[in-house]
Amino acid sequence: MDVKAEDFFLAAKLDMPRDTKVSKVGSNVTLINVMRIPGLNTLGISLARIDYAPLGENPPHTHPRATEILTVLEGTLYVGFVTSNPENKFLSKVLNKGDVFVFPEGLIHFQFNPNPYKPAVAIAALSSQNPGAITVANALFGSKPAISDDVLAKAFQVEKKTVDWLQAQFWEDNRN
Repeated sequence: MDVKAEDFFLAAKLDMPRDTKVSKVGSNVTLINVMRIPGLNTLGISLARIDYAPLGENPPHTHPRATEILTVLEGTLYVGFVTSNPENKFLSKVLNKGDVFVFPEGLIHFQFNPNPYKPAVAIAALSSQNPGAITVANALFGSKPAISDDVLAKAFQVEKKTVDWLQAQFWEDNRN
C-alpha cells in the first residue's frame, strides 16, 4: 500500500563518466543495488557502471552472492577469473566494445584496461539485489584487526617483512 514510483527509480546519471583519479587502482565502480533503489528488494538483480582509467583496473575480487555479466561499452578490457580448488584454472579474454563476459558467483575475477592512452567503460549486471564485494588484497592485507603476519607469510610463502610492508599500505575501496 505504501509503494510509490520513487521506490523503483534513481536518477543515477550512468551516462556520465566517473572520476577514476580518486582511486589508486584507476577505476570507479558505481553500484546500483537495493540500498539505492528500494524497489529491487526481493528481485535478485543489481547493476554497476565501471569506469577505468588508462591502465586502470577493477582489482581481483569476488561477489559472494552473485554471478556477474559484464558488457564493454567503450574501450578494451583484459578480464579473467580463477576456478575453485583444486584446479585453480585461470580463464581470461580480451574484450572490445560490445563484448560480454560472465564471472560465475563467488569466483575471484578482475578487469584491466590495457590501453595506456584511452579510458574504458563497462556495465555489469549482477544476479543479486545485494551482491557483496570482497577485494582480495584489501581483505587479506587491509583487514582490521590485521591478520597475523605469521599466517600470511606462511600462506604466501614469503618473509614476514614482505607481509608487514603489504599490511602497511593504504588499502582503499573503488566502489561508490
